[in-house]
Amino acid sequence: MRMRGLAALREGLKVRGERVKARREKKAAEKGVPAGKDTPVLKFMVFILDWSRSKAITEILEESHVRFHFICKGRGTASSEILDLLGIGSSEKAVVLCLEQDIMVAVLLKRISKSLGLNNPGAGIAFTVPLSGINKPILQVFKQSIHKNISAEESAAAAKAAKKRLEEGKGMKQHDLIVIMVNQGYSDELMSCAREAGASGGTVISARGLAHRGPVKFFGISVQDEKEIITILTIRSKKVPIMKAVSERYGMASRAQGIVFSLPAENITGLDLE
Repeated sequence: MRMRGLAALREGLKVRGERVKARREKKAAEKGVPAGKDTPVLKFMVFILDWSRSKAITEILEESHVRFHFICKGRGTASSEILDLLGIGSSEKAVVLCLEQDIMVAVLLKRISKSLGLNNPGAGIAFTVPLSGINKPILQVFKQSIHKNISAEESAAAAKAAKKRLEEGKGMKQHDLIVIMVNQGYSDELMSCAREAGASGGTVISARGLAHRGPVKFFGISVQDEKEIITILTIRSKKVPIMKAVSERYGMASRAQGIVFSLPAENITGLDLE
């Protein structure tokens, strides 16, 4: 009788566990979080290069059937003296954002680097940011066409490259993308502060804050609508000093009203961050 009761209890716990697991998977699917082995792993890819090359990179992405890619205009933060020294007439930048399967990252980087020479000094930079979630319809699009935009040879080469990056990455320095949002007109002096703290450069994108009607305040400080977003790619050991220096001089309590945060960056191409 006692053995039968224990068996029934174990069976009940097993059924309950399966129900809990099913509910979790359903909840994850509704939020767009990958839960199955056949679900593609996605990466958020960023390319920053001269605006004159924007058409060329767009053509490569279209030929590679990259469905979700967007482009916006930014500007580099190099001084006019450095631009003259490099023979660059303009600091206008194209910031290209796209979503792609992890296995396609190495393929796209190879295609774009070969075509645009990203490995040459000053040609541009590329990196990826891992995703923690995505809405279900977009995930479904990638799931239905998983690996279809890549040949067998490229798939094998990408897998080999990913394994090599994983092995090499164990002994390599980690990187972060620092994102700073400030009121318009403070990006140049902010970048001078960031360089003093160890930053090698950055890219500025003009933006506009979206708010409810009427003045918006944080901690009693009115927030200006016109914004500048500064992105700085750096090795992880320099992240904290840069963020600390920028926050102290251009944080929310200052006229710049800066918001500072960082994201992990991977697959860095085309930039010497030392």
